Amino acid sequence: MGIDPGTNLMGYGVLKVQGNKTEALALGVIDLRKLGDGYLKLGHIYERVSGIITSYLPDELAIEAPFFGKNVQSMLKLGRAQGVAIAAAIQHDIPISEYAPMKIKMALTGNGNASKEQVAGMLQKILKLDAEQMDTFRDATDALAAAYCHYMQMSRPRTESNYRSWKDYVKKNADKVSAR
Repeated sequence: MGIDPGTNLMGYGVLKVQGNKTEALALGVIDLRKLGDGYLKLGHIYERVSGIITSYLPDELAIEAPFFGKNVQSMLKLGRAQGVAIAAAIQHDIPISEYAPMKIKMALTGNGNASKEQVAGMLQKILKLDAEQMDTFRDATDALAAAYCHYMQMSRPRTESNYRSWKDYVKKNADKVSAR
């Protein structure tokens, strides 16, 4: 599951992964614009994220990290919204991974400065989504992009230890290397 935190619109996306196949199960936004009070918004975020978790039972949550802005008050509000979504995941014992917006864009498009439209276009191609399935709010596709970025990070082959050089690799893996 992916979350794109926001204080007016919070995007969410649920990705189903079986082997190396991915499928978008859900894509949408939590609309907070009609709720005037900041604390009511936080309560609504918690309830809706908990409801989405209960409905789809995701194994993990990927959330977009807040970017640094000039308006401190906006950053505080965004951080609270993110924290409440994280708290909902913690309440349901779901592991959480946080990704910077540039990392998500890079994972999907190969360009850390890609536009929201470019990210949405790549998701549409990769997940074979119909135009009707694409949400009108880019917050939803950003959330699905966070989930897909997490899938890509988790599906990369991992090595058991880090190597400083080829010489270090050969030294630690003498049984796997043949000298020619």
